[in-house]
This record gives sequence, C-alpha cells and structure tokens, in this order.
Amino acid sequence: MLTTAQRATVVPPGPPSSPRLELAEARTDQSVLDGGWWPRSTDPVAELPGLVVALAARYGPIHRLMLNADAWDTQVRRLAVDGGVVRTGWFSTVDPAVVVATTDRGTQIDLLVVPPATGEASARAMMAAAAAATNRRRAPAILHAA
Repeated sequence: MLTTAQRATVVPPGPPSSPRLELAEARTDQSVLDGGWWPRSTDPVAELPGLVVALAARYGPIHRLMLNADAWDTQVRRLAVDGGVVRTGWFSTVDPAVVVATTDRGTQIDLLVVPPATGEASARAMMAAAAAATNRRRAPAILHAA
C-alpha cells in the first residue's frame, strides 16, 4: 500500500536541467533503442524533468516513465514537469541501463541510460551508438562494449 507521501506529486525545486541526450534521427522497425541519455546523477527529481521536456519537444507530451527500481536514489511516483504530471513506474525487471518513456499517444521511447560516472568520451560514444540507425545491440551490450 502506498503512503500519502508516495502518492504525492513531487515538484522539482528548480527549472529542468538540460539533458545530455542523443536521439535517433528517425525510428525504424529494426531499431532496438531510440537514443541514449547520460544523466549527471541518480537523483530522479534532478534528472527526469529535463529528460521529459526534451522528449516532449520531439515526440509530444510524455505520460509515463519506467525505470529500474535499484538504479536510482529515490522513487517518486508522480513528477510535476512543465505544467503537467508524469507518472513514474519503478520495476526490478526493467534493465538498469534503460529508461522507457511513453507518450500520451502511446508511442514508446527506449533509451540507453549511461551511468553518471562514465567519462565523457565513452559516454558520448555510447549515446551515439544507441542513436545510430544501424544499431541492433541492446543497452547492456553497448555499455559492455565500451
């Protein structure tokens, strides 16, 4: 049973940060990932709003995010972003190297999550690999290859 605090919508204390994000030029039927994201920390309140704003600018309003329950510092259920509310689901079955966003129209966006402590050159290479139209590797394989 969720507590009242867990059901509350979390309002970030400041404006969304600019995410380090690389998205595929276009979606293809054979693409495994839609791009890569390199958060600066594992604090969802600090990191997720910027990601949501950037994804909404490209794909339309984001309705829900699914993330790994163990890969983040805290688990908020609802997050106020850009005048709306995004629901977040935390699952042990979601790969820690992936975030899944769903738009209001039901479009699913699968992103590689590069660990925050990764060096810049490696992180940029991983995001580029995830966003490449020819990529057929899943997120863990991209992380492992680097």
